[in-house]
Amino acid sequence: MPYDDIVLEAEDKMEKAVGVLGEEFRGVRTGRASAGLVDQLKVEAYGAPTPLKSLASITVPEPRMIMVKPFDPSVLNDIVKAIQKSEVGITPQSDGKIIRLAVPPLSEERRKQMVKMVKEYGEKAKVTIRNIRREGNQTAASEEKGKTISEDEAKRTTEEIDRLTKEYEAKAQEAVDKKTKEIMEG
Repeated sequence: MPYDDIVLEAEDKMEKAVGVLGEEFRGVRTGRASAGLVDQLKVEAYGAPTPLKSLASITVPEPRMIMVKPFDPSVLNDIVKAIQKSEVGITPQSDGKIIRLAVPPLSEERRKQMVKMVKEYGEKAKVTIRNIRREGNQTAASEEKGKTISEDEAKRTTEEIDRLTKEYEAKAQEAVDKKTKEIMEG
């Protein structure tokens, strides 16, 4: 595998790790209403688990209110059950057509729990990024042993992968800091 391929593969995987972190953050409550709190919830509808966003329109008419309007009224009760079972921590209120979710302000204790969870997600992403670095460096070393790339190319590959590791760890930390600030300001 040539130098460019090793580096590009590592960068692609690191980018995905930071993307997964962003997806995990979408489900973390900040005290403000956000469609991201519920849009990925799995609802047992039509005999299969289905993401809520495929079954209903999700809007945020007010800073602390989420409205869920099912496309098919027959799944309304299934949606209510899924929200109640979830870890969102919001009690749904249904009028038979629309489900309203009032997002309560977070207590100081709950904010600290959320920040701790965000930091754990961030650390998990950084560990993933470091594992990708190790994998890329091992690939470079084995390619050098197999004489597919030169010693200089192997060195350049590991240096570039190390640079990418620092860059993507910084991006992950930036995302953690931003989410922590959102939670604490809530």
